Parts: sequence; C-alpha cells; structure tokens
Amino acid sequence: MNIRFLETFIWLARLQNFRLTAEKLHTTQAAVSSRIASLEESFDVRLFDRNSRSATLTPAGRKMLAYAERIVSLGEEMRREVEDASGGGGLIRIGVVESIVHSWFPALMARVRERFAHLEIEVTSDTTIHLTQLLRADAVDLILQTHALGDREFADLPLCEFPMRWVASPTLRLSGQRVDLARLAEFPIVSFSRNSGPHIALEREFARAVERPVRINCISSVAAMIRLVADGFGVAVLPPAIIQRELREGALEVLDVESGFVPLPLVASYRLQSQPLPARIAELAAEQAQAFVLALGPELDGTTLAASASTARRPKAPARAAAVAKPAAKTARQRPAKPARAASDKNKR
Repeated sequence: MNIRFLETFIWLARLQNFRLTAEKLHTTQAAVSSRIASLEESFDVRLFDRNSRSATLTPAGRKMLAYAERIVSLGEEMRREVEDASGGGGLIRIGVVESIVHSWFPALMARVRERFAHLEIEVTSDTTIHLTQLLRADAVDLILQTHALGDREFADLPLCEFPMRWVASPTLRLSGQRVDLARLAEFPIVSFSRNSGPHIALEREFARAVERPVRINCISSVAAMIRLVADGFGVAVLPPAIIQRELREGALEVLDVESGFVPLPLVASYRLQSQPLPARIAELAAEQAQAFVLALGPELDGTTLAASASTARRPKAPARAAAVAKPAAKTARQRPAKPARAASDKNKR
C-alpha cells in the first residue's frame, strides 16, 4: 500500500474536488484519479461517488478514511524519528540566491526547524555562479539557485518560476505609458551579476532592439539593486515576487514595456552520493516554493499590486470635488431656482 496514495485519498475526501486536490499535492488531476483508482482496485471497493463537479465518499470510503489518516500519521511520525536518528542532529550547509532569500526562504527555514529540531544550519547567500562552484568543491551540501547543473553527479530539482518585469521608481515618470527598450536605454540599467542568466538575457534584448551600445550596471546584491532603483538611480528587470513591499508602498512600479523576459527558474541542486538530508530539504524547498507561488496568485507578476499602488497615489481631493459637483449640478437642474433662494434666505435668518 502506497502512503502517497493514501494521502491523496485523504485530501480528496476533504476537498471533494479533483482539481483542488491536484493543486494541493502539486500534481495533476490525472495522477489523482490514477491513485484513487489504484486504491479502489486494491480493496475491490468504490471509495467515491463522482460527478463532473465533486467527489463524495461512499460508505466504504468513510470507513477507510479513519484508517488512512492513522496510517499516514504513523508514517509521518516514523519518518521524523528515523530522520532525527540518522542525521537530524547534524549540519546542513545551504547556499541560496537572494531572489529566494527575499521571498520564501524564511518560511522554508521555519519548516526545516520544525522537521529537524536538532539540525544545525549554515547558510551562504551568493550568486548562482559562486554557489555552483561551492557545491562542486563540496563546500556546501545544497544550493537553491537559478540554473540547473545538468551534471550526472548532481540532482536538479525544479522549485518554481518567477516572472520578470521592468520596474522603476515613480519619480522617473515612466508609468501610464507604453515604453520601449530605446526609451529605457536613456536611463542607467541595473542588472543582476555579470554573466548571470538575467544579465545575459538583458544584453541579448538590448542587442536586438537598440542600435547603440547600452551600459549595464551589474550588481551582485539584489538588496542593493532594489534600493538603487527605488531611489531613482535607474531601471531594472526584477521578479515582482521579491519586491512585494516596495510595490505595495509605491516605492517601485511595474512598467508597460514592449519586451518580454522568460521567467526566472529556481532550482535545488545537490550531490547524488550525499546523505539523504539534502534531498529531503530540497523536497521541502519545492513544497514551500509552490505554496508561495499559489499564495501570491496574480500578484506574482506585479500587475495587481501595480494597479493598487497607482490608485493609492492618485490625488483624492479633485476626485472628491468632482463627486460633489455632479450631484450639485443635477440638483440645480431638478429644483426651481426660486425655492432654492428661499431656502437660502431661511438659513440666513
């Protein structure tokens, strides 16, 4: 009996929807259907009554649910005990890029601390290029970065993708209009570190669309990039996922640019012959990354926050004046002039 199949059965019983269950477990509806069908075949019983919108437990399914929950709970307890005994009290060295530090990494660390209570964690934040060098030199056990290694010696686990958008300070007055790359090239361009994936994509975009050479300022610190752009130094391509606060507060805004960047991929890499701990934490990272993406929803590309910030910055006094003026004009048309003057005289008395 497969524990994962039982977990799928439990979540389908709770959510009563194949699509929602697939999203919760980060899999496909076809996989959910296949797991349930396998359980039904194993027990020779129908577990759900299905229709186009929902799935409800049969009497046999309700009986099985209590046992499934107990089995899954025991499995989790067994896993925690074995992990604590086999390495939960050791050391894990994690390398991570700043794009992850500024998004879901704190939540991941909380989950790791909960799962491995006695584990010592050593974190190095650096660029993907340097983190890859550290992993190959066995100076870290796991890296969370932006480029799959594609090496037989290492495992690459996809985590999620962050959309990339052009952003700038409102002081540059670039919002509310369509902007092309030639216009952006008039400002200092702020980029991720030299020879990184985003930097190479940026050079390719400008070489295709702008005839004259464009100076690109490469900065290895994402925090420094955000600060420089928010202060009006220049423009940059950043994942809105890591600048949620700046977008909400109006320090940065997403631009309408006639150019598109491919999303920034995030990947966990570790040595295949290492202890099982890096693989387990990589799996937790994948779960946390997907949860972060689902929680942000449409705000992942900054569109919703950009619109909200633009509305918040709009002057409110003229809008109130207009709102008052319209009813007043309508009242003047509907009421005779004489009674209106009489009412005014009465107020004076």
